[in-house]
Amino acid sequence: MSAEVRLTRDAAEVAAALALRADVFCEEQGVPLDADRDGLDDDALHVVAIDGGELVGTCRVVLDGAGHARFGRLCVRPDARRRGLAAALLREAEREARAAGARRMTLHAQTSALDLYRRSGYESEGEPFDEEGIEHLRMSRSLS
Repeated sequence: MSAEVRLTRDAAEVAAALALRADVFCEEQGVPLDADRDGLDDDALHVVAIDGGELVGTCRVVLDGAGHARFGRLCVRPDARRRGLAAALLREAEREARAAGARRMTLHAQTSALDLYRRSGYESEGEPFDEEGIEHLRMSRSLS
């Protein structure tokens, strides 16, 4: 993997991350745009994967200020998948959450991606549930 994985640097990169989310979640997976845009993006940490000057992956972390972080909105452009970018985005998100004082990370994993999260030390909590027509499972792990 040759992509640079890091926090967004400016509003243009955040806009590109939101556009990729719209492509993947809304166009590809059928999630309504208003479900993706939940009002938390302005306060979130946005992590991106940049390859050849193009944004090819993104995710976000929402911090609650009490040692907890919520990971989500992980997506990779279709032509950049299967290169380890999702795992790299998750690792960088964990690093940034730790640096911001988070001790625990939770997420809602699409069940098709459970292996990624299990390999990264996440444990299932509860039963699968439907979120926007896609089966998910709540997972979490300690960041300490």
